[in-house]
Amino acid sequence: MDAFDADVIILGAGIAGTSLAYELATTHRVLLLEREVQPGLHATGRSAAIFSEIYGNAVVRGLSRATRDFLFAPPAGFAQGPLVTPRATLFVAPPDQLDALKGMRADADVAAGTEPISVDEALARVPILRRDRIAAAIYEPGASDIDVDGLHQGFLRGFKARGGELVCDTRIESLGRRGGKWRAVARETSYQAPVAVNAAGAWADEVAALAGVRLLGIEPRRRTVVLLDAPEEHDVRAWPLTIDAAETFYFKPDAGRLLLTPADETPSPPCDAQPEEIDVALAIDRFESITTMQVRRVVSKWAGLRSFAPDRTPVVGFDTHPEGFFWLAGQGGYGMQTSAAIARLAAALIRGEDVPSDIRDEGVTARALAPERLKAL
Repeated sequence: MDAFDADVIILGAGIAGTSLAYELATTHRVLLLEREVQPGLHATGRSAAIFSEIYGNAVVRGLSRATRDFLFAPPAGFAQGPLVTPRATLFVAPPDQLDALKGMRADADVAAGTEPISVDEALARVPILRRDRIAAAIYEPGASDIDVDGLHQGFLRGFKARGGELVCDTRIESLGRRGGKWRAVARETSYQAPVAVNAAGAWADEVAALAGVRLLGIEPRRRTVVLLDAPEEHDVRAWPLTIDAAETFYFKPDAGRLLLTPADETPSPPCDAQPEEIDVALAIDRFESITTMQVRRVVSKWAGLRSFAPDRTPVVGFDTHPEGFFWLAGQGGYGMQTSAAIARLAAALIRGEDVPSDIRDEGVTARALAPERLKAL
């Protein structure tokens, strides 16, 4: 049997695994193992990510703020173009969602990052909205689209340039610890290291079970996306992402078309997720109920899995038993906009260092992310 030794094995080459591999490769020999034939197939590659400092809970927002500088001014040579493009967010409230919108504005972060606008102003920004269906609106001018592929590929290139090794099409059949090292076996090859990082996304609990580690309840949930033709009479390129206050749908421009989702979070086993027709129909129904458009053709549709911890906060840190098993999971829909900060934080913990000061200054602690918090639930 062929054997490869490293300081750290990372299981999963989506945005979580690749960003950590990029950070760790400056100080460690890192093996990045991916079960599929290419990295980022199930979640990362199907993400329609935005950067928003008001998205997610307090911990997520802190990690997002700590990632902002990396996304807006990446290291020289990291990316071939900008990683972010301005894309404001427009939150609209039908009459039955006014309380939801007021609740949003009651949050200090939301109040600081948004401004109330009139219905006329909302329609000026998105002319297809139905006036009779919009009772109020708020506007977030500081949000941006994220170039998901550019970000993911930048981490991969940087990791390889720092001496790291990526191995794809490697489905781990056994994972155990012996003699102070984790040993992952795939076919006739074994990979050994003192530290094994579980960055397996939707498969995170399956990897934990394989390793004999207590499960944390990381749950994959399906998100459906539909691509529509844009209305011929409008130039949609500068439109904001438009979302209802209850977050039952959103749509935004995408390469001259409109990307639409019913914001579904349907529990799913880890798999190659496919869109369900009922979710596609639901997305279209919600879109048509609040706009003047009638959808006559679906250009394309797809689905991806986003994985959540029970408290919807990412899990980052060593498990207490067995030794050397590190969790990097449960990023949910926040993986892109928190990637750089989570990677730096995780790398620091693996090196035995404190949480980086700039991340700590945003109110993020190791304890808030530690897997132990979930074992008490």
